[in-house]
Order: sequence, then structure tokens, then C-alpha cells
Amino acid sequence: MGTVTIGVSIAVPEPHGSLLQERRAGFGDAAAYGIPTHVTLLPPTEVEPGALPAVEAHLSAVAAAGRPFPMRLSGTGTFRPMSPVVYVRVVQGTETCAWLQQRIRAASGPLTRELQFPYHPHVTVAHGIDEAAMDRALDELAHYEAEWSCTGFALAEQGADGVWRKLRDYAFGGAVVPPQAARVDRGSLPTR
Repeated sequence: MGTVTIGVSIAVPEPHGSLLQERRAGFGDAAAYGIPTHVTLLPPTEVEPGALPAVEAHLSAVAAAGRPFPMRLSGTGTFRPMSPVVYVRVVQGTETCAWLQQRIRAASGPLTRELQFPYHPHVTVAHGIDEAAMDRALDELAHYEAEWSCTGFALAEQGADGVWRKLRDYAFGGAVVPPQAARVDRGSLPTR
């Protein structure tokens, strides 16, 4: 039957999400429109399809323990030369993101895994493109600012076409938002 590739992330709300996605595409990153703008809590992880109910129950429990918190993005950074990534920095909400990702990957849950690099919350705006375009991304978004109230996170699955699609939103305090309602609710988040 195979495995499915899932990830857990905090969506960057509108209008910020679309703007950063368009900028990422403009820098020449071919993956831009297949990856909604986000802050990763669980990187791409392969699981058996039969494990999804346990994963969903685990994420519900993590969300139930969470509370809304302020998120703020400001400026850029890079993981070069270790990894070919330019990102927008998360400057407020980093501790809560770290707390969430630790609980999502907890040894007691179904998503236990080691990370390739230490956890560092960020919003990727260029990945694996030529150095000149990476430098342009670093410079052009150096003064970028955005802030919002983070009210939950989402579970997504990567399709065979490489596109990430949201399966479910998890609101802090324990509410699970069905995918249809999640599209409506996302627009109601404060953006500044």
C-alpha cells in the first residue's frame, strides 16, 4: 500500500501568504506554488495511511494544549552554506513554535522523528535556486514585516504531483476545523 508524506505547519495568513508565495515564484523557485506559505512544525514525514487516525488524534491533543499567540515576521536570513535556503525570520512566536514542534514529535506520539537540522522556525522564500537569485531574495525582503495572531496549525499531505494539500486545521483549545470551513476561517485572521 505504501506510505503518505505529511507535514504540520502554521499557515501564514492573507495577504501575507500570497505575497510571499508570489515573491518566491518571482525569485525562480519552481516549488513556490506547490507549497503554501508556512512555518514548519513537522517537516515532510512518511507514515503508513493506517496511522493517520492516530496522527490526527495526537495533533488534536497537541492543539488542545495550545493557546493563541502573536506571530511576527521581520527581515531575512539564510541557512547557506549548510542548506540552500533563504527565509523570512520569525521574530515573535519562536518559543511557542518550538514548544509545539517538540510536542508534535514527542516520543510518546506517532510522529517521533529526529530532525536533520536543529529546529529553527522560519518562512522559506527561496530554496535550491541559483546563488544570484538567493542573494536577491535575501536583499529584497530584508525589510519585510508581518504579524498576526496564530490560532492553530494544519496537517497537510504531499501529493504525487509534489503539491501540498491541507487535510485539516487544528485550532488551539482543541477544536478541529473541517477543511471546508478552514478555507473560510483563514481569511478572518487578523493580518496586522
